[in-house]
Amino acid sequence: MHPLAAAPDGPVAIPPVVERLAAGDAVTPVWRNELGGLTFRLGDDRYVKWFAGGHPEIDFAAEAERLVWAGPFVTVPEVLEVGRAGDDQWLVTAAIAGGSAVSPRWLADPQRAAEELGRGLRMLHDTLPVAACPFTWSVEERVARFEERVAAGPGPGDTRPGNTTPTDWMPEHRGLSIENVRETLNRMPPLDLVVCHGDACAPNTLIDDSGRFTGHVDLGILGVADRWADLAVAAWSTVWNYGPGYESAVYAAYGVEAGDADAAERIRYYRLLWDVS
Repeated sequence: MHPLAAAPDGPVAIPPVVERLAAGDAVTPVWRNELGGLTFRLGDDRYVKWFAGGHPEIDFAAEAERLVWAGPFVTVPEVLEVGRAGDDQWLVTAAIAGGSAVSPRWLADPQRAAEELGRGLRMLHDTLPVAACPFTWSVEERVARFEERVAAGPGPGDTRPGNTTPTDWMPEHRGLSIENVRETLNRMPPLDLVVCHGDACAPNTLIDDSGRFTGHVDLGILGVADRWADLAVAAWSTVWNYGPGYESAVYAAYGVEAGDADAAERIRYYRLLWDVS
C-alpha cells in the first residue's frame, strides 16, 4: 500500500449516502486512501467508494468510464452506480472474486503474493488493446501535473504529501531539488506502450485463497503509457507492504529482466515520476 493508505484501524463514521446505498445491508469499512476517501463493503456482493469535497485526483465518473471500457477484456468490478450530490461523490461496484494482496492471508505469504502481482499485471498489459484505448496516462500529462502542483503549493483540503516540496517525497528522492527532478523528467526513456492500470500497487491486485490472481480494482487513472510506469511502482509497493526482498519476484513473474542498466533507468525514472506527480 502507499504508506498513507490502509484499512481503517478504528471506528469509522458511515456517511449518510453510504447508508442509503446499503439499503439495509451491513456496511463494513475496508479501506481509507491517502486523501481520506473511504471504501465500504455493502453486504456480501457490493462495494462503494465515497469521497467528500473536490480534488483533482478523485473523479469516480472517470473511473466508471474506465471500468466500463476495460470490462469486456479483463476482470474488473462491474459498475452499478456512480453519482455526486453536494460535496459527496460515490461509485458502487459489484464484488469480484478474490481478496486484496495486502490481506492477512497474503501478508503471511509475500513471495506468492508478489508473483501474482507480476502475473496479473502482465495479463492486464497483454490483454487491453492499446489502439482502442481512449484514455492516456502520459509522461507529459503527469509532468504538467507536477508543475501545476509545485506552482500552486498545497491547497485547501489537499492533504496528500509527495507532490509539492522535496521534504514531502519518498526517502529515495528527498535529496533532490525541484530543478533536479525537472532535469531527470526531461530525459524520458524510450516508450514501450501498453494500457496501464495507473495504480498497480499490491492493494489493488486481487488473489483468491488458492493463490491465483483474479482481478484488479481502482482503475481511476487507467490509460496508455509505458509498461514500466506500472511495473516499477508495482514492484516498489512490495517494499511498502511486505518488506524488502520481493521486487525480483514481481519482475520474474511478469517476465522481464530488471537487472540491466536500461531497466534500472526506467525503474528510477517512473518511481520518481510517481512520487512527484
